[in-house]
Amino acid sequence: MNRDAVWNGVLGAAAIAVGYVQWGWRGVVLATTMVVFWMLLQFSRALRAMRAAASAPVGSVPSAVMLHSKMRRGMRLMELLRLTGSLGRQVATTPETFEWADASGAVVRAELINGRVAQWQLRRPDSPDEPEVLERSDATGDVVN
Repeated sequence: MNRDAVWNGVLGAAAIAVGYVQWGWRGVVLATTMVVFWMLLQFSRALRAMRAAASAPVGSVPSAVMLHSKMRRGMRLMELLRLTGSLGRQVATTPETFEWADASGAVVRAELINGRVAQWQLRRPDSPDEPEVLERSDATGDVVN
């Protein structure tokens, strides 16, 4: 199970318990209402990001270099979708690997593990045949040339 989902469950249960201790059944109702409202906000945020990404061409970004510079290890998929503004083109399923390309032919490839960016690389085409790998992060997040 996702670590964030566990924390959300613990915080929701704690809010309900504190509500009960402080105000009885009225506190439980208030805390439950607040938890449901928070869940609706998160759901609405996810839908907005998916709607915006779905309206753009799959796998395209305005600038692959700018995308590469803004990416970081541990970034969630929803953050990545907001950053790119489009759904990535899936190139592998294990690990989940997605690509985004710009008009110049530069490509950013990101590998996601458990919905978070594990590593990524930027490839710029110097010649039409062979793209060059500029930078790539390893499992520790250090940049490897």
